Amino acid sequence: MELDDDYVEYVPVAKRRAIEKQKILQRKGKVSQEAEKESKPSLLVQSTQLKRDVLSATDQIIQQEKEMMDHLSDKKTLISVCELSKGITYTEPMLTNWEPPLHVTNMSREQIDLIRKQLHIIVNGEDIPAPIKNFKDMMLPRPVFETLKEKRIVKPTPIQVQGLPVVLSGRDMTGIAFTGSGKTLVFVLPLIRLALMEEKRRPIGPGEGPIGLIICPSRELARQTYEVIQQFLAPLVEAGHVSLRSLLCIGGVDMRSQMDVVKRGVHIVVATPGRLKDLLAKKKMNLDSCRYLTLDEADRLVDLDFEDDIREVFDHFKSQRQTLLFSATMPTKIQNFAKSALVKPVVVNVGRAGAANLDVIQEVEYVKQEAKIVYLLECLQKTSPPILIFCENKADVDDVHEYLLLKGVGAVAIHGGKDQEDREYAISSVKAGKKDVLVATDVASKGLDFPDVKHVINYDMPGEIENYVHRIGRTGRCGKTGIATTFINKNQSETTLLDLKHLLQEAKQRIPPVLAELNDTMEEAESVANASGVKGCAYCGGLGHRIRECPKLEKQMSVAISNSRKDYFGSGGYKGEI
Repeated sequence: MELDDDYVEYVPVAKRRAIEKQKILQRKGKVSQEAEKESKPSLLVQSTQLKRDVLSATDQIIQQEKEMMDHLSDKKTLISVCELSKGITYTEPMLTNWEPPLHVTNMSREQIDLIRKQLHIIVNGEDIPAPIKNFKDMMLPRPVFETLKEKRIVKPTPIQVQGLPVVLSGRDMTGIAFTGSGKTLVFVLPLIRLALMEEKRRPIGPGEGPIGLIICPSRELARQTYEVIQQFLAPLVEAGHVSLRSLLCIGGVDMRSQMDVVKRGVHIVVATPGRLKDLLAKKKMNLDSCRYLTLDEADRLVDLDFEDDIREVFDHFKSQRQTLLFSATMPTKIQNFAKSALVKPVVVNVGRAGAANLDVIQEVEYVKQEAKIVYLLECLQKTSPPILIFCENKADVDDVHEYLLLKGVGAVAIHGGKDQEDREYAISSVKAGKKDVLVATDVASKGLDFPDVKHVINYDMPGEIENYVHRIGRTGRCGKTGIATTFINKNQSETTLLDLKHLLQEAKQRIPPVLAELNDTMEEAESVANASGVKGCAYCGGLGHRIRECPKLEKQMSVAISNSRKDYFGSGGYKGEI
């Protein structure tokens, strides 16, 4: 069909009106607002373009890391369900009747800052109590002071100089210090004083208590803490003070003996999370009158394995309590998570959180996997016994233990698969000098005190740098020096080895060639650390990577995802292909 040359396409009425309106506005010298809207990008697009243009690469990394930390912190809080549901918040710390001597109270700001600078103490918080440089001025009960002298503890360590006044004054606290720095006394001595005061004010009756609760991640650490408390309680009774009852609440021990103490009324409980949760759930014990809570090795307790248990324990508190957290490694992630449980907390930091003990000489040696067990005998000759050997898994512990026994070495072993009686025998025999070598998994790396150990051997380099710091901290305690020998080979990930390299650099230790040759990408990240104020990884504390490449975070996310998956039959996980 032929087209008419005079054909004009039909234009709808609405469109013709819009065209006429546009012509009129143009004649008046104005621009149509509708046309302007169409030509300009949206505010969201403008914001994205502005951020892309203005933010440097460093700023983008910092912003990404902050968003990751906020996401991790917002998902979980360390608050009881009851307090959360009722909207209960505590704004002021608990008050105590403890007061320092007048000359301590009258110290000037310059004097206080000088003491902290001399002892390398970093504090953060509001209205922080002044440090006290001797036990006499801490106004402790005389029998406690005399017991310290008998144990040849005559001068407080840096964490005790600042930590004890903070805890005695009733403040919530996060204590970070090197392994072997005396953190245990910082929370034990104020608890004993508080229990004495409460017993004199209103005696504990049958089935009542405790006044104070100390939670530890392992049975061995709980028993060690319990024994420290017992050393101070007996002299108090001999001096005429009221009798205080303490309880060791751990698994692997007959519950009936523990219940006998609870029925009489208990003042102080030292517990592991599993057994404590069991007693509370069965209503065999309550926390109605508990006003003092300590999480020892807090980074381990609020980690993936114990996090839910700790939150369940918090649900049993009926009122405000003084909460203390202590550890040698306290990554930013843990500190942010724990803030929800603390009221106007004071952070006392002696050295960087996660730094290695400077009194330990760290030696790193490249040893092939098949040659490690043979080379182990040569390493044992470096120092006199006792010596600790750490392995990653139970099977390696058993293999090394058997090999040493065949070679005539007096060795004992400890891991989570052994009976409680065997575990206690292993620890006590090494401490008493009856055995020369203890072979263990990381169950023996957290907080245990072996005063005479001069040498720690890492038969396996741990996958997380936090565990390495805790392991080598079993030597070089309380001002003594020690040696830590670590075997590495191609089985370790490059991220772990980079963390180790930076830890050695920080402690001014010799860097072996195999670590020096590693491709180090953290040099580029120094500007990020300086700008963000976070050195290394904020999640695990490793210095060789940032949080975006954190192997611990990646591993825990994988575990969380696998645990959340359910098959169609509700069996709780994948059964595999049929």
